[in-house]
Amino acid sequence: MNASALLPLPVVLPLFAAGLKLAVGLRLPRVQRFISAAVLSVVLAASVTLLVAADRDGPQVMHAGGWPVPIGIALVADRLSALMLVVSSAVTLCVLVYSIGQGMADRDEATPLSVFHPAYLILVAGVSDTFLSGDLFNLYVGFEIMLTASYVLLTLGGTAARIRAGATYIVVSLLSSVLFLVAIGMVYAATGTMNLAQLSVRLADLPAGIRLVLQLALLTVFGIKAAVFPLAAWLPDSYPTAPAPVTAVFAGLLTKVGVYSILRTQTLLFPGTRLAEPLMLIALLSMVVGILGAVAQTDLKRLLSFTLVSHIGYMVFGIALASRGGVAGAVFYVAHHITVQTTLFLVTGLVERRGGTTDLQRLGGLARISPLLAAIFFVPAMNLAGIPPLSGFLGKLGLLRAGVADGGVWAYVLVGGGVLTSLLTLYALIKVWNLAFWRAAPPDLCEDGTVLETDDSDDQDDADEDTLMPAGRPESASLSGRSITTTAALPRTMLAATMALVALGLAYTVLAGPLTGLADRAAGELLSRTPYVQAVLAR
Repeated sequence: MNASALLPLPVVLPLFAAGLKLAVGLRLPRVQRFISAAVLSVVLAASVTLLVAADRDGPQVMHAGGWPVPIGIALVADRLSALMLVVSSAVTLCVLVYSIGQGMADRDEATPLSVFHPAYLILVAGVSDTFLSGDLFNLYVGFEIMLTASYVLLTLGGTAARIRAGATYIVVSLLSSVLFLVAIGMVYAATGTMNLAQLSVRLADLPAGIRLVLQLALLTVFGIKAAVFPLAAWLPDSYPTAPAPVTAVFAGLLTKVGVYSILRTQTLLFPGTRLAEPLMLIALLSMVVGILGAVAQTDLKRLLSFTLVSHIGYMVFGIALASRGGVAGAVFYVAHHITVQTTLFLVTGLVERRGGTTDLQRLGGLARISPLLAAIFFVPAMNLAGIPPLSGFLGKLGLLRAGVADGGVWAYVLVGGGVLTSLLTLYALIKVWNLAFWRAAPPDLCEDGTVLETDDSDDQDDADEDTLMPAGRPESASLSGRSITTTAALPRTMLAATMALVALGLAYTVLAGPLTGLADRAAGELLSRTPYVQAVLAR
């Protein structure tokens, strides 16, 4: 079978399953969970197949309904989009398993089946559509599918904090959507098409001034969605209030969709960019301002949200260099960061269950209370900080080498900014380790009624994996000669999903050779543009 026949599946299957789950409702919760897991497993298998085919045979293309360009909707999987699809599918499957464990432990109070699962599947469909879209308008549709689902997920539970955060997020998202429509209208008025392959040809014939206006319009839209400085003020206030699975998938994926769109449009539509220096400045400010914000935080969720903004700067750094080494480094770093950032937010959810809070001033002693939790935080934290030989170090090293090879003043400034940001990231995460895991617990830890106790009556699987005490029973631990009460159970399903993502992050190190080779081939394909354009226009 031609692999291109699989292109609609990552979009259509989650949408179909979401409708089916809405029909099932609350009557069959186990069926709900099985449908979600089965669909995302099939999407992952289809994504891997598309990646193998795209790497071996070139871009895979399908024109919906058989309509030719530019009338029909083109779905395209080249090396970049297929890699992003594989990583996003693996991550969303693990987050789904985590949410199932949380739902069983909390009796679906935090992630209600009737709302969470359909909205989550719609979000996955929107993300897949943005990665596979071959025209600007379908890219807009993918964003809107994704954002509509995210509005629901961000306000799950209807608490005052979530509604306030959701209002900010919705206003910013609607503004960016309006700007995107305006940009699409301008592009269509200037070229008469929205197909990306055709645009790559027709934009070259426009006057330089018009091309620059169109480029700035699209960069502004995607910069808001990617949360680059100074367009990232909304993010630290929006993400931390949502349930752990929602925050994790938002932090890992949604901003990377914006980065993907910048990477796609800058290489395909605006090669030899005139905006290299402004992009380098944006990358530098994103890195430095974001990490300084992280260092100043005392809440773990907000700290990680600021590191998210900061490390977007590394990806923009690679895009701004516009060299094969820079683009390859950006592709590698996007795949790495999706996985590691999602893992850290899932671990944060476990920390909150175990300690009753994410306030670093009120946490402590977690390394003695739960050594497994300490281990699954430490590994991705060091990975994000770029400690050798982990994939975070390899991704940063590739970007820094590309910056040195560029030889420009701005490139050297960014190399220095990248090193400084990496050191400050290590400092911020070591601060988390010292306060939350290493030091003795504060006197009021888990004694103020905020402790979450789990109930194992729904499923035997919700037992604690790193303690012999039964789920739902408080555990007493002696720290520095005094006794404190903590949450005893970390459900096995939640732990297993988090550990799977930790293992995936480590796999990037073990398989660094093949992955960097794939990233390099993807960069060559992006910069040459010919394989993509020929594959789309030849059909």
